[in-house]
Amino acid sequence: MLELRPNCECCDDDLPPDSMEAMICTFECTFCRSCAEGVLQGACPNCGGNFSARPIRPAALLVKYPASAVRIHKPEGCSRKTG
Repeated sequence: MLELRPNCECCDDDLPPDSMEAMICTFECTFCRSCAEGVLQGACPNCGGNFSARPIRPAALLVKYPASAVRIHKPEGCSRKTG
């Protein structure tokens, strides 16, 4: 089950569970659309994979399956990795 991380790892903007701006890679690294498409140019700085829009968990299921509250912020890694 997806963690639904609460923020962009790059700019630390909030990404609530219903955000249409949240993008994730296959390891659930989480970024806002602006950072994923702009700063990172579509490649995760952690694994090199691509991004997909993070699915929305219906509000009724957030009670039983809450989103993560753990913030991950790595501004030093907020650049596209090469090679």
